[in-house]
Amino acid sequence: MSESTRPAVPTTNLPAFGFERTFADQVPGVTLPWQGTHAPDPRVLTLNDALARSLALDPASLRTVEGAGVLSGSVPPADTVTVAMAYAGHQFGNFQPLLGDGRALLLGELRDDHGRRVDLHLKGSGATPFSRGGDGRAVVAAMLREYLISEAMHALDIPTTRSLAVVTTGEQVVREGGPQPGAVLARVASSHLRVGTFEFAARREGLVQSLADYAIARHYPAFLELPAGDRYLAFFEAVVDAQASLVAQWMSVGFVHGVMNTDNTTISGETIDYGPCAFLDAYDPATVFSSIDHGGRYAYGNQPAVLGWNLARFGETLLPLVNSVPDDAISALTAVLDTYGDRYRKHYSTAMAAKLGLEAAAVDAELVDGLLRLLTDHRADWTQTFRALAENLRGNSAPIDSLVPPDASTSWLERWRVAISARGLDLSSVADEMDRVNPVYIPRNHLVDAALQAATEGDLELFERLLEVVTSPFDRRDEWSDYALPAPENFSAGFQTFCGT
Repeated sequence: MSESTRPAVPTTNLPAFGFERTFADQVPGVTLPWQGTHAPDPRVLTLNDALARSLALDPASLRTVEGAGVLSGSVPPADTVTVAMAYAGHQFGNFQPLLGDGRALLLGELRDDHGRRVDLHLKGSGATPFSRGGDGRAVVAAMLREYLISEAMHALDIPTTRSLAVVTTGEQVVREGGPQPGAVLARVASSHLRVGTFEFAARREGLVQSLADYAIARHYPAFLELPAGDRYLAFFEAVVDAQASLVAQWMSVGFVHGVMNTDNTTISGETIDYGPCAFLDAYDPATVFSSIDHGGRYAYGNQPAVLGWNLARFGETLLPLVNSVPDDAISALTAVLDTYGDRYRKHYSTAMAAKLGLEAAAVDAELVDGLLRLLTDHRADWTQTFRALAENLRGNSAPIDSLVPPDASTSWLERWRVAISARGLDLSSVADEMDRVNPVYIPRNHLVDAALQAATEGDLELFERLLEVVTSPFDRRDEWSDYALPAPENFSAGFQTFCGT
């Protein structure tokens, strides 16, 4: 449907958001002007006031009927044209030439309180030309999941998209389990440029260079001073390193993304798309939560290798930009890609050293591997283990003994304590350091599940309490003791997550 034939829609009388639209203006061919579907009764269900203020948005205005209309996609902002973004992608290894925002809209770009450009994007705002037969809707439970877990990841200092609001639409959306209340998530990101965006552009003449130039200017502007070939190679290297760092951080907190398709691999190095994601309780590299990951492609332990595969697909899109001689371009990009493994291991080793109270240069792979073997053999809880090790340094061995029997852990603990002692620091101070990087609280799957079920039925109390806990992940409080416990065995045995489409 062309813009001229689309039905007229109301616009808002709210103060201008101050949107810019550099992506749509500078990279024509990757966006399509589009309007969200009418929501009969949009209401703000939850709003991130602090994030709103950091974007110079007034929380009170956003909570009004008009504000909810804008954040649902139902009422277009007066100062911009909303667009749906096109992208391609490898989904579970299979290439799909056209995916795109099938249930999403880019409202526009804002500046945060540090002057950085960010996208304000809607998820669940209705069908677009990229919907491929889907309804373009989302439900309360799925949108609150993304809100909760993305904000928990932010509190863990892991690069991520943020959640500004969840708005109910006033209608029921039919899913496999029956009708559920509809909702839209307002999401903030450094950008929504993905490997899949480049896969889309690379198959359209002349588009990939303008996309790459835009991405460099937005995310890696220092490279603009480099000669063209060097610029694009440096760009590739920066994305490789950002993603190696990101997946190392996922692994360090036991996060399982669940759907690591190339269209969910960002150029900025931020985590995006919290559909079937979850966190480990018992440590097991083969852990899969997603109901659609039948072969375990995106299992917890496979994530670093999958990320390397995705980056190879990204490199392929940049071949003609790096060098006009194909063999030379392949050699240059392959040389960078070949550093991915070392980069990942360096980032992971640094993260694990901090978790174990060691200096990055002092931790050896065998010490870490030895701990992982213990945790695997005894199905020890990943998050509890590292706080228990800190307690061990304080002279309290009961927590770690409850996770790994002393007859199995003694040898490893002695080696670890020798490495700790080499730092020459007071053991209590090292324990305090560990507590600053090892969370007490993560979004435990059984707690998330209970909170989302209650929210679907109209009760937000469990959700709001859990949000408060997981956004203060390092601060142990006695009244939150239940939030630090893993799920009961009978819950974990059959637990699955779903993408919500």
